[in-house]
This record gives sequence, structure tokens and C-alpha cells, in this order.
Amino acid sequence: MNEPSIPIAVVMQRRALQNRWQSEAWEPLGVIVNHTGGSGPSLLVEEGGVAQWLHPGFELKLFRDEAEGYYLNVSSDEPRVFVMWRMEDGLAVPRFVTLSYNEAGRLMDGGEQVDTVAMPAELMAWAGAYVEENYRPEPKKRNRPQSFVSPKDRLKKSAGKPS
Repeated sequence: MNEPSIPIAVVMQRRALQNRWQSEAWEPLGVIVNHTGGSGPSLLVEEGGVAQWLHPGFELKLFRDEAEGYYLNVSSDEPRVFVMWRMEDGLAVPRFVTLSYNEAGRLMDGGEQVDTVAMPAELMAWAGAYVEENYRPEPKKRNRPQSFVSPKDRLKKSAGKPS
């Protein structure tokens, strides 16, 4: 089965800083949905200490085993697109894009640089429909309070535990 996907491009922004330790700051600025043109990064704007670069060629895919991570994202107050990027030859280059909270967390746990941008309405509708169709929360297992367990059964449970 093919995973649903949408082509996107990422816009990265560089801002000049008046700071003695750091001369500039990089961050993802946004994503462009259904962007299919271009083969490499291109400079969009450079003025007043700000430069914006367009990075085309990303395919945002949804996977069934990440459905919980998509659910956590689209059900939040501010759904986000997670952009993993690296500095390469003085340019911030996005390397991976996801909508899954869980996947972004694993990337950060692995030491990757992951920042977020607001999720466009078109992606929100697409991911929301996917979650509706594919995500079923695990039923919560409820532990019965000790007061509801018979005294005989309480002794059996505690006998198996070391004191």
C-alpha cells in the first residue's frame, strides 16, 4: 500500500544578529504545499539583514504507524510542521519534514536540530482526515483500587512481591 504524500518546499530564513557571539540565526520560516518546481535551493529575498531560501523537493508522507503522532499534532492548539535541518557550507539545509510529534521527538532525542512552523490549513485538513481514518487510541487499562480487591486476593498479590 502506498503512503499518502504531498510535495512541499521549505523556506529557511537567515537573520543578521547584533551579537558578539553569533552573527546570524537560521530558522525555518514556512512550508509551501503542492510545490513541485525547482531542483535545488534558490535565494528568494536578501535585504535588510534578512535572507530567505527556498528548498524544494520534499515529499511529506503519512505512515500508519505514526498515526498517534499525527493525532497529537492536529489535536493541539497550534498544529505544527516539524523541519529537521543541518548547517552545510554556511547554509541551513532542511533534510526531513514530518507532521508527527513522536517522529520529531525521536529526531531531537538523536541530537538533530528540529524546528517548527505553523501548519497550513491545507495540510491540517489532509492530516486530520488521515487521523480520522487511521488512528484508534489504545483502550486505557484501569487498575482496580485495592479497596475493590478481596482481602484474600490482596494477600496473594503481596505474597509474590519481595518486601
